[in-house]
Amino acid sequence: MIAVIINTITVLIGSIIGILFKKGIPEKFTSAVMVALGLFTLVIGFDGALGTENALVLLVSTVLGVLTGSLLDIDGFLNRLGEKVEARFSSAEGDGGIARGFVAGTLLFCVGSMTVVGSLQAGTTGDTTMLITKSIMDMVSSMMLAVSMGLGILLSAASVFVIEGLLVLLSTVLAPILSDTMITEMTAAGSLMIIGIGLNLTGILKIKVADYLPAIIYAPFICLLFGAIGI
Repeated sequence: MIAVIINTITVLIGSIIGILFKKGIPEKFTSAVMVALGLFTLVIGFDGALGTENALVLLVSTVLGVLTGSLLDIDGFLNRLGEKVEARFSSAEGDGGIARGFVAGTLLFCVGSMTVVGSLQAGTTGDTTMLITKSIMDMVSSMMLAVSMGLGILLSAASVFVIEGLLVLLSTVLAPILSDTMITEMTAAGSLMIIGIGLNLTGILKIKVADYLPAIIYAPFICLLFGAIGI
């Protein structure tokens, strides 16, 4: 759990720095950095997604995932949750950015190969290298995001602590069950969502990335099914 705490603290530190310098940085610079951050996020996403060992598993789990997510309206739920927080802190943030920042931060910091694999490694072997690396990246990302999105990014640190913490705690149970192939496909599905986040950050598209979250859960079961039928 030490790595999870470090990751949470780095997001808090980065967010606070970004909020403090929010008014001192011209918008043209923050916009340029956001696009650069989006492009960097795309690189991370593509790198992870291309690691799939069976593209058909990725396809099926993603389709089933987004159908389930759309049915459950996961993206809408996260936005409504962020809006409740926004209403509570409306006096501190008047630009309507808390909900957007909370959702963007939660997705960026909590979804993807580094979160899944890093948490599993930390919980099963004690190797925190990946989570520590992710922590440094998250500090820079949260700093830039907080400049434009404000308090919502700071609050997303709570999501980092809860989600990564649960993954680390559950990894002892999950690790003996999940094969290397299953973990690979789970991280590929998560990385595909990272690509969606990158596209959102660059402004190219507006994707309800949270609706794709169930794909990570479907991936290991699709692996089992395809293995049983020889696909």
